[in-house]
Amino acid sequence: MGLQYKDYYEILGVTRGASQDDIRKAYRKLAKQYHPDVSKEKNADARYREINEAHEVLKDPDKRAKYDTLGADWQQGQDFAPPQDWQNMGGGRRVEYGGEWDNFSDFFKTIFGGGGFGEAFGGFGGASKQGRRAARQRDSEVELELSLEEAVRGGTHVFSLHSSGRSEPQTINVNLPRGIIDGSRIRLPGKAPGGGDIYVTLHIAPHSIFAVEKYNLTRVLKIEPWQAVLGDTVSVSTLFSSVDVKIPPGIQNGQKLRLKGQGLPMRDKDGNGDLYVHIEVNIPKFLTEKQKELWEELASLEK
Repeated sequence: MGLQYKDYYEILGVTRGASQDDIRKAYRKLAKQYHPDVSKEKNADARYREINEAHEVLKDPDKRAKYDTLGADWQQGQDFAPPQDWQNMGGGRRVEYGGEWDNFSDFFKTIFGGGGFGEAFGGFGGASKQGRRAARQRDSEVELELSLEEAVRGGTHVFSLHSSGRSEPQTINVNLPRGIIDGSRIRLPGKAPGGGDIYVTLHIAPHSIFAVEKYNLTRVLKIEPWQAVLGDTVSVSTLFSSVDVKIPPGIQNGQKLRLKGQGLPMRDKDGNGDLYVHIEVNIPKFLTEKQKELWEELASLEK
């Protein structure tokens, strides 16, 4: 069988014009679905490797630009050979990549055969033995998704690293420092197969109550109309406990209250970010006859 083209956009289920955020979200969803430790799909391991390879290319602007020079007319699985003027199309520039060389497909090795380890374009099987040995010693990139509580709690987090040449996944321990935010990176020196470093990019999973923006949190608080008009003191759950919050009379729907220091722990400094409480006034959809009369009475007073 000849070399087959890999449509990395199709593999991740995104369009060619997808933003980096769209690519990251698609990758995280698929990686979670096909991770060999949790997936029951028969082809989970192969699919997981394919997803990681696609992400390896599309997450990096240089590699993505190089890949895009091949054009958009290729189809997944189609027999492929690089154009004769490939090097003149920008394909000859060196690009770096993380992960092990042996984890990548022949298509990847053909396109990124140099990878900074030999000739800029090695061709099919064109990387030298010396280049392949160097590739095996390259750093690895890992993405981990944590719950909001795990990110705040810190401590030791354990994950599995699948590598070629190993029958069992490698168990890696990573110490989560104070001040983790979405996109934080941790370096684990010498932990990658072959002695390279592992770079762990951390992502915070969506939370059922809190939205995260760096060190600040936002949550919705629904109050009744009379609380909005007259004011009240209500108990509000934070990430750590509950606090009493004073609702000022006449508060408007959509207004925000700031609870200082109730956000996420900040890195390299004392204290936390803030929690912003987004007010939503609960307008009743159904009224009893008595309630309707009272509302009508209030309305008549405004005339």
